[in-house]
Amino acid sequence: MTDAVGGKEEVTALGRGLALLKVIGMAAAPVSNRELADTTGIPKATVSRLTATLVSAGYLRQAVDSERFSLGPALLDMSSRYLRQFDLRAVARPHLAELSEFAGASVHVAVRDELDMLVIDSLRPRSALISSRLEIGTRLTVVTSAAGRACLAALPAAEQAALLERIREESGEDWPSIEPRLMAGIDEYTRLGYCSSFGEWHPHIHALGFALKGPHGEHYGVSCGGPAYLLPKEMMLTQVAPRLLEVARRISAETGTINPD
Repeated sequence: MTDAVGGKEEVTALGRGLALLKVIGMAAAPVSNRELADTTGIPKATVSRLTATLVSAGYLRQAVDSERFSLGPALLDMSSRYLRQFDLRAVARPHLAELSEFAGASVHVAVRDELDMLVIDSLRPRSALISSRLEIGTRLTVVTSAAGRACLAALPAAEQAALLERIREESGEDWPSIEPRLMAGIDEYTRLGYCSSFGEWHPHIHALGFALKGPHGEHYGVSCGGPAYLLPKEMMLTQVAPRLLEVARRISAETGTINPD
């Protein structure tokens, strides 16, 4: 059975199964069929059939003597396969490691997932005793993170407008305070080639972010940052920003997404 959504055919059962995986992945503890039904709006009988199928395939793990589920090992294998095929990371890592050492800051590579940025690689300087290193799988918001704002700013106009509309819908009454910050970030990226986040994603973290486009057109956000007392704003803007832009240029040239100078 298929549904026409946005001019494309989507397999309903597959879409529902993916929705369940997302809810379970975001949960802090194993989730029951009833909770999944309440959260997604999918009938409980359908949820039960889907979770049983996902358990059988290894994508979910069912707690012993319980109707509660957590993510299964097949997803880890799939994630590992994704990372093994991630060409940009291999190209970018030496350059990002150099940036991390130069700035004395952590560097994170992220991809957009809905309204979040999902960290898929993380580096920190060898000499750092204190850093803001985030684990792979950590989520940053597009709205407040330097990587998220840069990714938003670098999107083609139609995609950017669609993402802004989604953020507007999700933010509700907070939109009037969010919109000026996002528009300022887009302007900042247009003028300077990077976006900043000084205490916005986290009150004690300063970061600069830039966007990368992979050889297949995929979009990434990269942040360079750490504790505010080690990376004051003036230092980030006058010392780190020029090197960050040079690293972005070198990576883009090497992946063939821009013409080298």
